[in-house]
Amino acid sequence: MRRWIEGLESFAMDVIMDRRAGRRAGALRGVLFWLSGIYRLIVQSRLALYRNRIFRSHSHGCLVISVGNLTVGGTGKTPVVEMLAGALQKGGRRVAILSRGYKSVPRPLLVRLFEKLTRNKSPFVPRVVSDGVSLLLDSRTAGDEPFMLAKNLRGVVVLVDRDRVKSGIHAIREFGCDTLVLDDGYQYVRMRHGLEIALIDRQSPFGNGFMLPRGTLREPPENLARATHIFITKCDGGDNSELVREIRRHNPAADIIECTHRPKHLQNFATGELKPLEFLHGLRVGSLCGIAVPESFEGALRQLGASVDISQNYADHHRYSLKEVERFVRRCARRNLDAVLTTEKDAVRIPRIMNPEVPIYYLRVEIEILSGQGNWEKFVERLTRKRESLAPQLAY
Repeated sequence: MRRWIEGLESFAMDVIMDRRAGRRAGALRGVLFWLSGIYRLIVQSRLALYRNRIFRSHSHGCLVISVGNLTVGGTGKTPVVEMLAGALQKGGRRVAILSRGYKSVPRPLLVRLFEKLTRNKSPFVPRVVSDGVSLLLDSRTAGDEPFMLAKNLRGVVVLVDRDRVKSGIHAIREFGCDTLVLDDGYQYVRMRHGLEIALIDRQSPFGNGFMLPRGTLREPPENLARATHIFITKCDGGDNSELVREIRRHNPAADIIECTHRPKHLQNFATGELKPLEFLHGLRVGSLCGIAVPESFEGALRQLGASVDISQNYADHHRYSLKEVERFVRRCARRNLDAVLTTEKDAVRIPRIMNPEVPIYYLRVEIEILSGQGNWEKFVERLTRKRESLAPQLAY
């Protein structure tokens, strides 16, 4: 069933991105184009209802920062959330990251039915991935991105639930948090945001220009006007003036920060041994990943000096079986490759293999700001400046 769903996702993406030719693909694109018009109407109507207070947004009486994007996947959001939450925590704030836990294992059916029947009668408890001290759940239960964030951010609370309004209340009451970071929260308007960070992928700023399901846009580009800060991600040091002009057409006021995802080191999947990036020079490797844009990972490996002889790509958030990984390792061993390389995001979904025939490493990546460093430092300083502590007043 999982393979069938992932195959369907891959086929749909090929059609959307015009990688499939033929009559059937063309007809399907026509239907999707028609549906995207309906989707746009629904999105804009929903936002108007919240903007005009016909639908109610919930206030938590504390600092709420949303980090999200206009497109589906691939903007490098998780490292930005990690950088932001880490900076705020170091500055003295008690931070909680609220995630919906995309593609995490759902709660058992009977538990979900019981929760619906006893709504507002039983106490609400989200999945606590980290209480700020200990890592409490695995990646399967938490979701790969929340697990990654919890593993890398000591002192930051990470909670998972679809209802992030209630998750926020839980973070304040149970953990004393004064700052809530909404992971993938740009469209989550049920919760009032104090600050809105939007991510734009330099390589594909607005996807193919179409709304879902014909394209990858969740919202039209003009909705970028809501953002207080805009990160242009995956920059390569080149000139971004044309993209900045396009952004300014939709949002003339937001701070714009240009950044890149800078590889830091390699880590052995089995032993935890760290290797410098120079280790990749001249190395013959196999690339294994299940991310939205696998080409960007393979390109990064080549830029670092590796020769990618074999690649195996899966759908985004693919959860690997032991057989899949062992099969790929054997293929690499038969080709006498030096290593298997994967992403940090994939590493949390790969079953542990002791003493593989070919060593497996994952690439640790962090955000590096290329332009707008002063604006970023002022932003963090303003949010972490010492102030009189105020008890949060919840409006729910």
